Amino acid sequence: MKIKRHSAALGFLAAGTLVLSACGTDQNVPQGGGNPALANLDVECGTKPVSAEGSSAQKNAMDVFARDYGMACQGQQLNYTKSGSGKGVAAFTAGQIDFGGSDSPLDEADGEVAKAAERCQGNQAWNIPMVFGPIAISYNVEGADDLALNADVIAKMYQGQITKWNDPAVAALNPGKQLPDLDVVPFFRSDESGTSDNFQKYLSTATGGAWKGEGKQFQAGPGIGQGREGSDQVAQSVKATPGAITYVEWSFPKNLGLSIAKIDSGAGPVDLNTANVGKAIDGAQIEGEGNDLRVNLDSIYGNDQPGVYPIVLNTYEIVCSKGYDPETAKAVKAVLTVAANADAAQLEKAGYVPLPEAFKQKVLGAVNAIA
Repeated sequence: MKIKRHSAALGFLAAGTLVLSACGTDQNVPQGGGNPALANLDVECGTKPVSAEGSSAQKNAMDVFARDYGMACQGQQLNYTKSGSGKGVAAFTAGQIDFGGSDSPLDEADGEVAKAAERCQGNQAWNIPMVFGPIAISYNVEGADDLALNADVIAKMYQGQITKWNDPAVAALNPGKQLPDLDVVPFFRSDESGTSDNFQKYLSTATGGAWKGEGKQFQAGPGIGQGREGSDQVAQSVKATPGAITYVEWSFPKNLGLSIAKIDSGAGPVDLNTANVGKAIDGAQIEGEGNDLRVNLDSIYGNDQPGVYPIVLNTYEIVCSKGYDPETAKAVKAVLTVAANADAAQLEKAGYVPLPEAFKQKVLGAVNAIA
């Protein structure tokens, strides 16, 4: 049945709407209000609950999606388990869930593409980039809450080549500012993290390969910095430590009231805000074919255009292009349609940015093509 939801439905969150998590949520979903975008949204809800699993980086966004899905399709539910990208891909290819959440697209070399096609009844699986979350460079320097940094300076701080906040390279990016003779104290994630993976990809791209670290395990210079487990711990360590700096998902420094650096990619300092991150997403190049929307990360991390905030983590929903039973296909399409139109204010409170309109239309085109 095709349903057009009107504003009267927006205040109601179906009691059956659940978001399941193996490890619990990192933060609560913001409460109250409805999503105005749902008032005139046409979705064909289907009759089956939707199951998904994977990336913890998108867990809080999934909570927002589930809330909106419960409003658009009353009585339906989205069950999302935060288990990590690898487990999400494995559960999807094994046919245990309807779609997987992953910090990276399916890997052909690892056999994931072939396994996913087999799970999809011989049809291609698509990578749909639905969730974008900026990575903040957060620091604790008293009296200097409006600093600009760039990739070279940040990399040298984590390599032990810049050890003081009044280093000439920092001063050059911040003319007229009084910088203290204060030790730089870098903090990084000690656990494996998609945030570390994306941050290192950014440093490598934006420094022209000068940063050599890669992968989910952060690779600071020998004896440089201090590791902490989880985003909350690195953020709390920055708050407690004068001279500290770290990379962390946007919501954490916002909630703690920490300073967030502007990023200067060569065209002037750029604030971290929804509009500037949206410019980075709009500038993203798609390297997949057709409705397989794999993003070329270099086109984000290397974007040096004015007003672009380039340090952005994106996650994918991995879906079958075909191969679902009809009711599951309807439900998956409904969830992802609602997700693409998720409440912008609620997403920002959770630390993410809404899809810019042009990019959203690409995503919706792929969602609508699921058969």
